[in-house]
Amino acid sequence: MNLIETPYLLEEKEKHVSKVVQMDNHQVMNIQLRTGEEIKEHDAKEYVLIVVRKGKVLFTVEGVEQLVTTEHILHMNPLEKHALKAVEDADIIVIKIGN
Repeated sequence: MNLIETPYLLEEKEKHVSKVVQMDNHQVMNIQLRTGEEIKEHDAKEYVLIVVRKGKVLFTVEGVEQLVTTEHILHMNPLEKHALKAVEDADIIVIKIGN
């Protein structure tokens, strides 16, 4: 067992992106964004699961906008182009699952 801390850091600094866990072909990241901050369009070679722990985030995936909140899990396929923008201060867990 390994208990991993993901402290909320937006009170101390702006945009925060960190790798939390790296295993073989899986990766877990923590992204924290203040309202209005964004991450420009990119893709990932892995499957991606997005879990919003706090706030609301507007994702644009292959040109389609989707508001993601704490009540959703967003699933993206490999190489789907996506961008995101915080509608509210947000704390996000990104799980990348390789083939």
